[in-house]
Amino acid sequence: MTESYVKKLSTILLDAVTDKDPLVQEQVCSALCALGDSQPEEALRAWEEYLRQHGKLAHPYRTMILRAMEVVVSNHISELDKDMARAIILLASSEMTKAKELVYDWQQAASNVLVAVGKRFIGRVMEEMLSKFQPGILPHCFVVQTLANLSVSNVFGMVPFLTSILNTMLPMLGMAKHDTMRVVFCCALQHFSESTLEYLANLDQAPDPTVRKDAFATDIFSAYHILFHNWLQSREAKLRLAVVEALGPMSHLLPSEKLEEQLPKLLPGVLALYRKHAETFHVSKSLGQILEAAVSVGSRTLEVQLDSLLAALHAQVCVPVESSSPVVMNNQKEVLRCFTVLACCSPDRLLSFLLPKLDASNERTRVGTLQVLRHIINSAAAQMEVKKPFILSSLRLPLLDTNSKVKRAVVQVISAMAHHGYLEQPGGEAMIEYIVQQCALSPETERPGPDSEDPTANSVRAVSISTLYLVSTTVDRMSDVLWPYLLEFLTPLRFTGALTPLCKSLVHLAQKRQEVGADALLIQYDDSKASPRTADRLGHCRQPSECFHHLFPGTLPSPYAITTRLLAVSSNPYLGDGRGVASLRLLSVLHRDIHPLLGQRWATTIPLLLDYLDEYTEESLSQKEWEEKLLMFLRDTLTVVSDNTWTCQLSLEMCKQLPCYSETPREKNFLYKCIGTTLGATSRKEVVREHLQELLETARYQEEAEREGLAHCFGICAISHLDDTLAQLEDFVKSDVFRKSVGIFNIFKDRSENEVDKVKSALILCYGHVAAQAPRELVLAKVESDILRNVFQCFHTKVLGIKVETKDPALKLCLVQTVCMASQAICSSAQAGSFHFSQKAELVAQMMEFIRAEPPDSLRTPIRKKAMLACTYLVSLEPALEEQTQADVIHGCLHSIMAVVPVPEGEDGHQESLYLDTVHALEDLLTSLLRRNMTPQGLQIMVEHLSPWIKSPRGHERTRALGLSACLLRFFLEHLHISALVPFHNLGLLVGLFSPRCADLWSATRQEAVSCVYSLLYLQLGYEGFSRDYRDDVAERLLTLKDGLVHPDPAILLHTCHSIAQIIGKRLPPDQLISLLLTMFEGLGDPDKNCSRAATVMINSLLKERGNMLLEKVPEIVSVLRSKLQETREEYVLQAAQHSVYLLASQHRTAVVSSLLGSPLPFDSHTCTLWRALAVEPSLTTQVLGLLLEKMSRDVPFKESRACLLSCSPDRVATLLPLAATCALREVTSAPASGPAVLELYPQLFVALLLRISCTVGVQLPRNLQAKEKRSAGSALAPRNLEPCSSAVDALQTMLLRGGNEDVVQRMELEGAWELLRTSAGHEEGVARLASAMAKFAGPRLPLVMKELVNSQSSVYEIQRVTSTAFLAELLNSNVVNDLMLLESLLDNLAARQKDTCASVRRLVLRGLANIASSSPDKVRAHGPQLLTAMIGGLDDGDDRHSLVALEAMVGLARLLDLVEPRDLRPVLLHVAIRIRPFFDSEKMEFRSASIRLFGYLNKACHGDCEDVFLEQVVGGLAPLLLHLRDPQAPVASACRFALRMCGPNLECEELAAAFQKHLQEGWSLHFGEFLNTTCKHLMHHFPDLLGRLVSTSLFYFKSSWEDIRAAAPMLTGFLVLHVEPEHRLQVDLEQLTAALQLLLKDPAPAVRMKAAETLGRLVKFA
Repeated sequence: MTESYVKKLSTILLDAVTDKDPLVQEQVCSALCALGDSQPEEALRAWEEYLRQHGKLAHPYRTMILRAMEVVVSNHISELDKDMARAIILLASSEMTKAKELVYDWQQAASNVLVAVGKRFIGRVMEEMLSKFQPGILPHCFVVQTLANLSVSNVFGMVPFLTSILNTMLPMLGMAKHDTMRVVFCCALQHFSESTLEYLANLDQAPDPTVRKDAFATDIFSAYHILFHNWLQSREAKLRLAVVEALGPMSHLLPSEKLEEQLPKLLPGVLALYRKHAETFHVSKSLGQILEAAVSVGSRTLEVQLDSLLAALHAQVCVPVESSSPVVMNNQKEVLRCFTVLACCSPDRLLSFLLPKLDASNERTRVGTLQVLRHIINSAAAQMEVKKPFILSSLRLPLLDTNSKVKRAVVQVISAMAHHGYLEQPGGEAMIEYIVQQCALSPETERPGPDSEDPTANSVRAVSISTLYLVSTTVDRMSDVLWPYLLEFLTPLRFTGALTPLCKSLVHLAQKRQEVGADALLIQYDDSKASPRTADRLGHCRQPSECFHHLFPGTLPSPYAITTRLLAVSSNPYLGDGRGVASLRLLSVLHRDIHPLLGQRWATTIPLLLDYLDEYTEESLSQKEWEEKLLMFLRDTLTVVSDNTWTCQLSLEMCKQLPCYSETPREKNFLYKCIGTTLGATSRKEVVREHLQELLETARYQEEAEREGLAHCFGICAISHLDDTLAQLEDFVKSDVFRKSVGIFNIFKDRSENEVDKVKSALILCYGHVAAQAPRELVLAKVESDILRNVFQCFHTKVLGIKVETKDPALKLCLVQTVCMASQAICSSAQAGSFHFSQKAELVAQMMEFIRAEPPDSLRTPIRKKAMLACTYLVSLEPALEEQTQADVIHGCLHSIMAVVPVPEGEDGHQESLYLDTVHALEDLLTSLLRRNMTPQGLQIMVEHLSPWIKSPRGHERTRALGLSACLLRFFLEHLHISALVPFHNLGLLVGLFSPRCADLWSATRQEAVSCVYSLLYLQLGYEGFSRDYRDDVAERLLTLKDGLVHPDPAILLHTCHSIAQIIGKRLPPDQLISLLLTMFEGLGDPDKNCSRAATVMINSLLKERGNMLLEKVPEIVSVLRSKLQETREEYVLQAAQHSVYLLASQHRTAVVSSLLGSPLPFDSHTCTLWRALAVEPSLTTQVLGLLLEKMSRDVPFKESRACLLSCSPDRVATLLPLAATCALREVTSAPASGPAVLELYPQLFVALLLRISCTVGVQLPRNLQAKEKRSAGSALAPRNLEPCSSAVDALQTMLLRGGNEDVVQRMELEGAWELLRTSAGHEEGVARLASAMAKFAGPRLPLVMKELVNSQSSVYEIQRVTSTAFLAELLNSNVVNDLMLLESLLDNLAARQKDTCASVRRLVLRGLANIASSSPDKVRAHGPQLLTAMIGGLDDGDDRHSLVALEAMVGLARLLDLVEPRDLRPVLLHVAIRIRPFFDSEKMEFRSASIRLFGYLNKACHGDCEDVFLEQVVGGLAPLLLHLRDPQAPVASACRFALRMCGPNLECEELAAAFQKHLQEGWSLHFGEFLNTTCKHLMHHFPDLLGRLVSTSLFYFKSSWEDIRAAAPMLTGFLVLHVEPEHRLQVDLEQLTAALQLLLKDPAPAVRMKAAETLGRLVKFA
């Protein structure tokens, strides 16, 4: 029985091997292997028999079976008996040799089986193989291949056979005519040789330790003779490679004398293969083995062959290596191994060959040679020891090579040299310098080629930096070589790029030396240590910019040079991989060598600088703040040193290094500041004068940065040496630099005009910085006499006594900056109030001249900004400017800025920033002028200047004007000081000017207008006597209204303007009202219609609020209104005028509802306006709404008519009177004033409109209105939708908004519920969402609404009953029913509708009853029996064809079960479980999901008290739940997760329950196979008796329509079988199961077939 069943399973699986899907084939093979692992002998016997009986089975399938056999044999070789092994050997031998031609996969698989068996039964395998390996007969090639593989897999077993095999095989070599056979023989000889060598190397473990190499020498030599002399000459490349692979290991077995004899032929023969093969790895590997063999026997012939060997190997190493090609990389390794062998035996010859190659100009030759050199330096260190000087000198030319690959190779060689002591030799300094040079390469110059995979890691600079640091930190012997030698590279300019790695290495070296000698100086300046070669290399530069050669005795840089250099480069700290941090750290380490007193101070200050850099990035660091910190560090250092000589030496060094920074303007600018700081610290005036003179004479005035730096230097110096600085500047101004010939024709003789202007610019700027930096108490005395006099002397150019205007913008800008700095210096002086600035008017005029010269429509230079800043400071000084001059300044500056065309956002960030700065400068100037006249009249003057811009047709000009106005008003308010109560007589005019702009088209303008009105109201309060810190609640409301002005919606803007007008009306004095209104009336003609509308709104608001005060002015107001109506035809102006008259006259008392309802539909705009006018008075509005409700409900909502006699269903057409009433309701309730009336009639309006919506879903317009609707689409005649249902929805929305339920409307909009209400499919959901929103946001209104709705539940219209039931059902989902005590009445009402004839009503009743679980869970117990009865009745509802009532009942029960009393639930538990079971496999996803989830809740309800009869249901549902975890619908799978988690405790198996909890958490990913395996393991361990039941249930799902479930069913069966004990096999009908799985192997889905095959493999357990 057992054997036959294993055979049956094997046959089924073997038949399935022919499946077309590769994955299925793979799974079948895995199943076969599993079968074999369980019953190896029986399985192997069955497979062997199958292959014998199916001789015509195609070889690809035979191959798969043989591979399975190989796996089983390999895993169970110890379990095979001799008979089985013999049968397998015979089968595999037959399969391998059955086809004479080569079928590689098949024959290789059979060969592998033989090799696997041979690991234990080597004798029997050899017996079979030797039977097919007869002398004189050429064997099958795979027989030879098998012998070769056996020799590798079983060395100790095979080597004893090799002598006889070789004796038989040698004659066959001559018989082999085909290259394929020859290749196999070569492979065999290679493996035989390798096995022999391994055997001989491990004789202590070998079974026969007497075996010697000599035993094989003769045969191997005979084979060698044929391979080398005959086969190596073949044209077939594959054969030649096979031969050469074999020759390598064979050479070790050749007799010594034979090897020596053959080497003269062998080596050239192998080398010749380099020319014949592209891939030369095997050639190089074999050559290496031959060379090792030759060296091991002490061959002398090798010396003769050395030149050709070296040439061939060198050619190989010069082949470009692609890192992506492992073959080429491996070849390189083998070639280098050959060089190692040669280096050990002939180092002189090798170097004599290699080193001249370094002089070659060819890149590949040089790179390859350098690679070999590096390799032998590392691998043959002992042989190279005496060759160090020779090798060092040979690198002279490679050091000059500019090729990146050569450079990288040279750096790698130098790295190897450093580790082996080469750099300590003479000439080692050049290597170090070379490394530093490569570290200094610019990253931009090293752009990687397209073939480079990792250019950053492989770049010359990166490799060099890494090498320098590693050599400095890890090679101890290099410490004395590198220190202090590396210091010599700090100051030369060409090594700037290497500063960061240099500093890091020097820091490490210095710290090591400090550890040895804590108190000694690190740098010993000694003349005797100066290297002439180094001095020659570093000191003789042709240009001062080439290097800093200001060195102490010898070539080491002085402390001053080091300090200057490191400080200068630290100003740009993130450049060069963070050289600022590296430089500062090196300074810190060298503190004792810089100056003995600095150690303690720098130990505190430098870490602070480093911490500051750590807090920022290159993008976030403020350059100005960082430079100031460095200058503070320098000042602190100079203070600590306090040595004039040291300070003068440092300043001298700084000046000497200054020219070297011409290519780095930022660092040069900073160095200028350092010079100024250093000069300021010295007390030697002659030194200061001398250095300043030198700076003025050598400065490069054409560079803007240089001019700035020079000016900063003079300014900083003037802090301590004001008189000397001014004197030196004046001397320079009087020097011949400015000398020009009197004749106009000689104007360009000495210097070009442009060049002279640049010098003037620099000098003027110097004066400005001197004025800004010098002590304030000293500046006042010199500002006019010394500073400004010389400034204007520089600025004004006279030719033949005529003043010539300069055209250089830089010169202008420098003058403006200087005037600005000088003025600011005067203003900030303590004596500024008493200072009489006689040149003030002249300077202001000059600044205005510059401003007017700028183009009015564009902003390109900061001249305007600087000039306005200068004027700002000048205005505040005495004497005061004349009125006309002030007016000219204001007018000129406004015209210069206001008309500038704005830059599109994001296009030019610099220009945008410049514009903002310029506007701020203008604001400062205007406030400075206003400060001189802080009166209403002064304010009025400013506003009059701005008024044309405020009314400009260009939006950007209005925005700017309002912004300036707001700024001025804020300033006026902040500085308001009133000694007596006086009227603010022009308040009305100003408010009237600004307030309509609250509706400007530009948002920024609107915001600024509100700010202006806000400031004006507080100004009025100030003039009324209120204190400055008083806050008025009414005025403060203006700030809250600003948000409403952000939106461009005109309605929102006008509403906000109305609120603003109300605020103005409450705070405006009566005497100002008429002037305000008259100003606003003028605004009705504003070209900006928004502002015009705002004026109308504000006028009407003011009339309403303050009209009782205008009795005497009414004629004047009406007159103005009449004139305005004649001037404009705008509709909004007409309406505003009508409303203004209405407000001034009296209110209407008569309603005209009937006549308005008779107006043609759709209502035109005038009719709509009239409807909305009826909402002005609340009492009238209430009467109107009542009438409209009556009209809407009096007539039927629609009439049915057939479009044609044959139509199956009648069309519903809306009746006109209810439709018109609905539209009218919408218009009336849309008026803001209708709010009180809406609130009064809220329940009636809400219910009537909701039911109107329900009965107009799908209702059409009458034909005449349909045509009219189409004609008026897009015109002003139908601003609103006339479609019956949409008009009702709109009316309900409007009514809710007017009733204060904006939140309800917004929630409905967010959820898309308004659209749902309009459609038949979504109407129920829309009603439910409306009820939910009402419950959340309008709870207090629900009792009356519910009362109205209950009355409608007896409606003759079924849709209205559905709507009301849906609304009431959803109310039960909210807790508001408890708060309002509506629960009982709602329950009674819904229960009464359980027998409704409409299935939708019955379904919604169940939904409502279930909703109690959400709103009132504590009430469920009390109503439990009633609720359960209703739900079970729903499950048994037989009148619903689509079972939707049953679905609702299942969903409801799932919600209620947790809350009902257990005693109420127990009687119905079994009934519910049985009733829902059929839905588990429903075709509809909703039914599957609901039923399975309810099943989970049933289990949850039974926790701890599960009756046996229900446990049966649990067990019966277990398999479906497990399988539906693979349901294609995610909700169903989620329900299964929940149900299984709930089932776990009822199964009384803690492990199973824990597994369910672990794997089936919601939202976690599920590895289904792992989970199912764990589940089945626990099931079969605790409930093995369930096996049959579970398997038979899973068999049902073998025919499931869902592919994933069909695949999961055999998985479940397979895992059950895997984990059950064999004695339970009787529970399973194996025949049925096997047949079902066999049928699944033909399933169209590959995944199903795979799982079926996997399960079949596990059934062997029952065998």
